[in-house]
Amino acid sequence: RTTKCQLLVTSLCVMLLGLSIATLSTVAHYGHRFTLISNISLDSNAYKVIHHSAFYFGICLSMTLILAALLSSTATVRESRCLTAMGFFCFALAFCGLIPAACWRYTHSTEVEDSMMDVYDFVYEEVRRNTSSFRRHELTAIHEAFLCCGKHSPFGDTTDVENKTCPPDQVHNEGQDCLQEIQDFLKKHMDFVFSLLGIAIGFTVYGMFLTSFLWFSIHFSSNLYRKGKYTLR
Repeated sequence: RTTKCQLLVTSLCVMLLGLSIATLSTVAHYGHRFTLISNISLDSNAYKVIHHSAFYFGICLSMTLILAALLSSTATVRESRCLTAMGFFCFALAFCGLIPAACWRYTHSTEVEDSMMDVYDFVYEEVRRNTSSFRRHELTAIHEAFLCCGKHSPFGDTTDVENKTCPPDQVHNEGQDCLQEIQDFLKKHMDFVFSLLGIAIGFTVYGMFLTSFLWFSIHFSSNLYRKGKYTLR
C-alpha cells in the first residue's frame, strides 16, 4: 500500500514536471525576445538551431514524462504488469533524454549566451556602418524588447547608434548595456532550466525504482492489499 501511494504521488509530480517543461519550452520558443533574436540571426549562427532544437526536445521530453505518469498511475490502480513495464520504459526513456540535456548544459554553459550576443553584435555593427536601414529597425526592436541601450563605451559617451535606435528615456538615463542585459536574462533562464532538469532526473530515477518494485510484486503475486494472509508451500 505504501509503495502504491508513493508511486501515485510520484506520478502526479512527474506529470506536473512534464507540464512545466512543455510550458517553458513553448515560452522559450514563442517568447518575444527569443523569437526576435531567432528571426534576426543568420544561418551561420548557432542560435537558430539551438532555438528550434530546444523546443522540439522539450515537447518530446514533456510528453514522455506525462505518458510515464499516466501509465504508472494506471498500472498502480489496476496492478497490471504490462502497464507497469510500459511506465518503467517511459521513465527510462525520459532519463536517457535528461542526462544528455543536463550534460550539454554543463559543457556548453555559455554557447547560448555567446550566440545570442553575436547576433546583437552583428546587427549593431551593421547599423554603425550604415549599411542597411532594415538593420536599424531590428536594432531598435532589440532595444525595446530587452529595455537596454547599445554597448557602453569605456569613455562613457554615446554614439549615433544609441541616439537613433534607443528609446529617449534609455539614452538620457544611460540605459543598461545590451550585452550585459542579454547575458543576465539568459543566465536566469538557463539556471531555471538546469534546476528543472535536475528535479526531473531525480523523479525519473525514483519512478523507475518504484515501477520496477511494483512489477516484481505483481509478478510474484504479492497482493499489496492483503495483510497477514500467507500460504506456506
